[in-house]
Amino acid sequence: MTISLQYCNITVNDVDEAIAFYGAALGLQVRNDVANGGFRWVTLGSDAQPGLDIVLSAPHAGRSQADGDALQELLTKGVLPMLVFRADDLDATFETVRASGAEVLQEPMDMGWGARDCAFRDPSGNMVRISQA
Repeated sequence: MTISLQYCNITVNDVDEAIAFYGAALGLQVRNDVANGGFRWVTLGSDAQPGLDIVLSAPHAGRSQADGDALQELLTKGVLPMLVFRADDLDATFETVRASGAEVLQEPMDMGWGARDCAFRDPSGNMVRISQA
C-alpha cells in the first residue's frame, strides 16, 4: 500500500494576499481557484516538488458561522498549527522570504536535533518554518 499527502489546508484572512506571499516568497504557483458561496479555495503547488500542494481559504469558507468565528479567533491569536517546508538552500530561501516582507521570527540556525531552520509569519499570522537537514 502506498499513501501520500494530497494537500494541506491553510486558513488565511485574505486569500489574494496569501497567494502573493506563498507565490513570491516560496515559489508556489496557483493550480486551482474555486469560488463558491462568496468564498474561494485556492490550491498552490510546485512543479519542482510534485505533491506539495496547499489550499488557502478564509475562516468562514465552507463552515458554519460559529465554527468560522472560532477559527478566526485562533488565526488572530496566531495559534493555528504551523506549516513546515524543507529547502535545499535554507540561507538563500530565508533571504527570499525576508525580501518579501514577511515577519521574521527566527533567522537560520542549527538546531540540537541536527536540522537547520528559520521561521516567519505569513500575512495572516500563521507560523511558517523552513528547514534544511
